[in-house]
Amino acid sequence: MAGAAQSGHPAVTDDPRWQRIVARDRGADGAFWYSVASTGVFCRPSCPARTADPRHVRLHDTLEQARASGCRPCRRCHPEGMSTQQRNVELVARACAAIAASEHALPLAALAAQAGRSPSHFHRLFKAVTGISPKAYHAACRAERLRRALPGAASVTRTLYEAGFGSSSRFYATAPAALGMAPRRYRAGGADETIRFAVGATSLGALLVASSAAGVVAILLGDDPDALLRDLQDRFPRATLVGADADYEQLVARVAGMVERPALCCDLPLDVRGTAFQRRVWEALRAIGPGTTVSYAELARICGVPGRLGDVAAACAANVHAVAIPCHRVVRGDGGAWGYAWGIERKAALLRRESER
Repeated sequence: MAGAAQSGHPAVTDDPRWQRIVARDRGADGAFWYSVASTGVFCRPSCPARTADPRHVRLHDTLEQARASGCRPCRRCHPEGMSTQQRNVELVARACAAIAASEHALPLAALAAQAGRSPSHFHRLFKAVTGISPKAYHAACRAERLRRALPGAASVTRTLYEAGFGSSSRFYATAPAALGMAPRRYRAGGADETIRFAVGATSLGALLVASSAAGVVAILLGDDPDALLRDLQDRFPRATLVGADADYEQLVARVAGMVERPALCCDLPLDVRGTAFQRRVWEALRAIGPGTTVSYAELARICGVPGRLGDVAAACAANVHAVAIPCHRVVRGDGGAWGYAWGIERKAALLRRESER
């Protein structure tokens, strides 16, 4: 809700967004706008103009609201266009997509040329946005291809080359760190294990809950129950999947309640499987309270790895415990909801429900 500095409204200075205006926080650009009645202009939070008298300032959640204020767009910060940070993020996002689609490392010069920047400038820009270098990002993508391909693979050797590893020695040197275990054990995909599961319905779509003997091993959301079951089968290709009984349905009902009210405390026994680094990120996610959001950069700092933003984002994407491990509480630096395995609409809905509690 837009704030106002008029009689009968709370002071703008009481809104935490005001401090972001004072700090000219570029990370707030796109999250909100503000208009200044005394000058008749509206601006983005990072506007370099002299800080306005807060008595004349109104805050707006959307660009449409700012336009409707009757003020004109500021000629210094151009609030109707993309901010410099947003343009940089867009350039890096395109580069990330190109890197992820290539089995081989792309030359820095080629990536820079595609972005219209010099190699040195692009390298700094890429690292500023993702926290890692293009080379490190390629290594992370290669590790992710390995994690996806190994379960149920007929040959570890063939898989390592298909994932983009140039030699078996390099593969076996890096695989334990990427997988959290030996490659052949990871490939087993849950052999000799029984996974109980059940499917339920929520206002956000279908819900699948699966458990091992140790605890809940997956909470998946989606539109199609059959697709969720196929996803579970892909994750545990050699496990025995057993449809749960009535007692297990009670657990599914508890999880469904968490979807409807994501601010509920989660005391489910979880069977969390991942690398040591992923577990560190997931533990940090569980410490984020309901109604609170953090940026990927803030989460990286919480985990003690401020230079590994890309790896932190990848760990969030690898989370298979929807709601129980609340990766929906991680947002872009500008406050926007971005990156959620079960759909951006569901992420926005979960955040909205938490803010309304």
